[in-house]
Amino acid sequence: MILGVLAAASVAAQSPPARAAAPSILKEAAKAIDAGRLEEGKLLIAKAITAGARGAAVERLTADLSFASGKYLEALVAYQHLAASPDKQPSDCEQGAIAALEIGRTDDAKPLVDCAVAPPNASWRAWNARGVLADFTQNWTTADQSYAHAHRLAPKEARIVNNQGWSMLLRGDWAAAVPYFQGASTLDAKSKRIANNLELANAALAADLPRRRAGETDREWAVRLNDAGVAAELLGEKQRAIAAFTQALDASPVWYDRASNNLKALSQN
Repeated sequence: MILGVLAAASVAAQSPPARAAAPSILKEAAKAIDAGRLEEGKLLIAKAITAGARGAAVERLTADLSFASGKYLEALVAYQHLAASPDKQPSDCEQGAIAALEIGRTDDAKPLVDCAVAPPNASWRAWNARGVLADFTQNWTTADQSYAHAHRLAPKEARIVNNQGWSMLLRGDWAAAVPYFQGASTLDAKSKRIANNLELANAALAADLPRRRAGETDREWAVRLNDAGVAAELLGEKQRAIAAFTQALDASPVWYDRASNNLKALSQN
């Protein structure tokens, strides 16, 4: 009770100019978070609170900060609260859905995804999240429809096309995945993730194992060989999988646990 009185007194003590400055400070905090200046964003949020900022605007920015910092569980809890409040905004459902999917909380993601795609002007991120959720539940028809809708909204967004390719991999259709990864690589030639996905799909279809790239570290090389081994194992090519896992062990000066475990499991099976 005493703390509540003190807090109320603190707010009341704020001068009118200070309270008037709070919204502009929150706008600056939002810009900082969007630009990746997270520490600056955190300090600005604290400054806005000191200036008298309260309510959903502060809670939303705090959730955005947690999301940008990779603290997806914290972000999810905050977005769920906002999505259930009268101050709900489309971004609360969208960001909340993505946060839930990032940590594999599909049950939590479902209502947020439904909320995110409900508006007629739902963003490509919302539809992309719907596709990812459908992949989690192996609802391939919904996945295809969702990614197609997202792609129509943002035809130059490589992440959508990459997810379409990964959806094909999840279905075991390696040949169908390759054109998607090639298209995603064309849209974003600098993405290491897309390049690795393309090589993984190609490795699953090719007769040989992926070659080492110029400048690639021992561990990076071991990771890619391990991925190629997983792809070969899924295709039933046991000898090629064993070769990939063995090369992954040889590639790294440190015992590569994942490849070792995969090789052991493959030998036992």
